[in-house]
Amino acid sequence: MAKFLFIVISCFFFLAFQKGNQALTVTYTVTNRDPNSSGGIRFTNEVGINYTKQTLANSTNFIWAIFQQTADADKKQYTALNAFVENTTNGYIAYTVGNEIHLGTSYIQSYSGNIKTELTGILFHEATHVWQWFGNSSTPGGLIEGIADYVRLKAGYVVSNWAKNGQGTRWDEGYSVTARFLDYCNGLRNGFVAELNKKMRSGYSNNFFVELLGKTPDQLFVDYKAKYNNTA
Repeated sequence: MAKFLFIVISCFFFLAFQKGNQALTVTYTVTNRDPNSSGGIRFTNEVGINYTKQTLANSTNFIWAIFQQTADADKKQYTALNAFVENTTNGYIAYTVGNEIHLGTSYIQSYSGNIKTELTGILFHEATHVWQWFGNSSTPGGLIEGIADYVRLKAGYVVSNWAKNGQGTRWDEGYSVTARFLDYCNGLRNGFVAELNKKMRSGYSNNFFVELLGKTPDQLFVDYKAKYNNTA
């Protein structure tokens, strides 16, 4: 009886250990809600649902690596990431709410370049919004967008109209300006963006920059501008 109880207890702890160390599994879905529009048809012909699903999976793994989130406890606990191709009546190119990414067919129709490459970059940006921490909504919007474009930058999907290194007037101007600045900061301390994101799990303070790099973001931005011979 004692031997039987030992086996049962051992199996219980083994299963508990396995469950606690099970990798987070995410299901990816893509729905074309506007299939008969010019943009919806172009999406089907030039991008496709299967490619988009694979890009969502690739971007998720890439983001977790950028954020150095090897443990499930460090990640948002979404088990699904859903993308919708639709007529975005708000006029947005794309936007994200929770674990849902919305892609506008009007933009898909009007884009003059390689739409597959462009949408790949957009998906890396928008997927970052799914997985990044927002400091319980206290993080500046420019920093949130800058981190998303930083991920797109590191993934290699920069476009021609992006700000160049040293351009911009504020560190939290957002998008490519802030992405370039964050890349500079990450060069000062490898893993800086990952550590900053981790700190933003429950709140936000500009002092996070001081804790990680010894200077305020404004001071760092002056240094950044000076490196590229620009004045703030």
